[in-house]
Amino acid sequence: MTDSQPAVVARGLTRAFGPLTAVADVSLEIPEGGVFGLLGPDGAGKSTLIRMLATVLVPTSGDAEVFGESVTHRPGRVTPRIGYMSQKFAMYPDLTIAENINFFATLRGVGKADRRERSARLLEGMGLAEFAGRQAGRLSGGMKQKLMLASTLMHEPDLLLLDEPTTGVDPVSRREFWRILAGLQREGKTVLVATPYMDEAERCTSIAFMDEGVITQRGTPDQIKALVPGTLFELVSPEPRAALAAAGAVPGVASAHLYGDVVRVLLSGTDAAGVAHACANAGVAVDSLRPVAIDMEAAFAFLAEEGEAA
Repeated sequence: MTDSQPAVVARGLTRAFGPLTAVADVSLEIPEGGVFGLLGPDGAGKSTLIRMLATVLVPTSGDAEVFGESVTHRPGRVTPRIGYMSQKFAMYPDLTIAENINFFATLRGVGKADRRERSARLLEGMGLAEFAGRQAGRLSGGMKQKLMLASTLMHEPDLLLLDEPTTGVDPVSRREFWRILAGLQREGKTVLVATPYMDEAERCTSIAFMDEGVITQRGTPDQIKALVPGTLFELVSPEPRAALAAAGAVPGVASAHLYGDVVRVLLSGTDAAGVAHACANAGVAVDSLRPVAIDMEAAFAFLAEEGEAA
């Protein structure tokens, strides 16, 4: 990251839809040249926040500046510097990859010579060059997302606003997509990405948790994980739901949840004997019970439960 002005500064950003306030008094700064992750459950307000920064939605109150320009008062100066990628596939399915990129780049005012050079470079870098003649509607989920990203990059924006770009995409394509984002960051681009995947949050330089329209926590991944108290244990049992019920009732257990078929138990101390005894008393077999490092998945589960209890 650089020492220059923040890429985004939001102050009291609010958006209401009738009686529903989707984003409530959000203030934040996004450093230039980093990857900022926006995390939170469905309905938290992530998409609404991103759409306001993209000038697609007008705030009910508050404002945000993108590279020093107001999204409410000078949106025409903001849009040339941003690339917005929505959750929904927004390419024309009957057009080919090359035709889609050329069409949307033309709308953005990219000249013919630049369109040719940038399209060739982006398609090659994203592994789409050999499929340039394929209709967009016939692409896999991962290829569709890379096509949308390539189209978003054609006018060479400084800030990328990506709304859950890898949701529903297979793990291999997700890793490839993030490899591309890492390359864009090295080129000096700033990325704001909403994601439901905690392994992707680990790749961000800074993150923020959003819930019910407000930012509840923010910091680097390490800072967020440091908010989780106690020791995390993973319990493997042939009856994970029964083990979860038994472990969750043990004194000293701050939280317990399923992580696939594994029970994750957060203890205020370091002794998990009470969990093992509770399972034994409930007639639940335990194959293994071991401490593990706190990761973003555990942090998200803890902060979500803490928010519900507040």
